[in-house]
Amino acid sequence: MEVNELQRGRLIDHLQIVVADLEKSKKFYKAIFSALSIPIGGENEEYFWADEFFVSSKDSKASQGKLTGRGHFAFQASSEEIVKKFYKFGLENGGQDNGAPGNRSYHPGYYAAFLIDPDGNNVEAVFHGPAKKSAESIKITF
Repeated sequence: MEVNELQRGRLIDHLQIVVADLEKSKKFYKAIFSALSIPIGGENEEYFWADEFFVSSKDSKASQGKLTGRGHFAFQASSEEIVKKFYKFGLENGGQDNGAPGNRSYHPGYYAAFLIDPDGNNVEAVFHGPAKKSAESIKITF
């Protein structure tokens, strides 16, 4: 098993989802992660993982025999082209459209695409626009 570098100061340390069909999920997530240049960190018959995102079968020791509910999570993309690639690869590998690539009104420069994974999760790839040279925060109003 590969060991990742510990990252401090992140809001989310890791995320695990438990899926009904691990092979369908593996096909979908391997495709979108290849589009995002995120390598698969490890896998076996009960789970696979990439960075700090873990996907387990219902029969895995970690799942306690229960599927996770529908969720929404977003992966960062490095460009609009990568968001488009994420969307294309996801549709070709078991994902369903939930919002084609395009600009969103969440903040200026928010470019995203949304897919429904094989278990009903709303999976997003987002590009927040080119990085600024100065430290500048983005204000989001809810």
